[in-house]
Amino acid sequence: VPRDFVELGSQIMENWAGDPEVIKTYARHYQTGEPVPQDLVDKIKKTGLFNLGFATVEYMAACYLDMDWHALSEPVEQDAVAFENASMKKIGLIPEIVVRYRSPYFQHIFSGGYSAGYYSYIWSEVLDADAFQAFKETNLFDQATAKSFRENVLAKGGSEDVMELYKRFRGREPKVEPLLKRKGFLK
Repeated sequence: VPRDFVELGSQIMENWAGDPEVIKTYARHYQTGEPVPQDLVDKIKKTGLFNLGFATVEYMAACYLDMDWHALSEPVEQDAVAFENASMKKIGLIPEIVVRYRSPYFQHIFSGGYSAGYYSYIWSEVLDADAFQAFKETNLFDQATAKSFRENVLAKGGSEDVMELYKRFRGREPKVEPLLKRKGFLK
C-alpha cells in the first residue's frame, strides 16, 4: 500500500547510521580521533538483538489480531476478549507472551483509515531491510544503486503500483531474509 511506500522512503535512511562501516566514520574518540574499536561495535550490535525474538512475536500477534478484525466481512457485534483469545489461539501464541496490543489500542486504526496498520509496519521493515541489502551487496555508497533507488522508488512516490516500482529498483520482489538477519534470526 502507499503508506508502506512512504515508510520505506524514511525508514531506509536509518540503516546507514547503525551500519558498522559507517559507525567507524563518525564514532571516534573525542581526544585521539581513533575510530570506535571493533569489539565495541560488535557488542553494540549484539545488545541491539537482545529480546528481539520476544518483541517480534509480541508485535506479530498484534498484526494477526489487527488483520483478523479487518478480515470480518460483516459488521457484527463481537466480544473483544473472546475474539482476541480466538485469534491468539489460531496462531498458537504461548501463554508466556501476553497480548500487549489489545483491541482497544486499535482505535486509531478503526477510526482513521488506518486499516491493517500494524501489518504495514512489519511489511515496511521487510522492504527497507531488503532495499538496504541492495546497497550492502554493492557498496553502501554505490552511486548506481542510489540512483536506481532514487529514480525508481523515491521519485515515483505512490504514483504507480508499489511492487512494480520496487521490482524496477531491486530486480525482484522483496525477500524477508534480510529482515530476519537484521533481527538475528538468520546468520
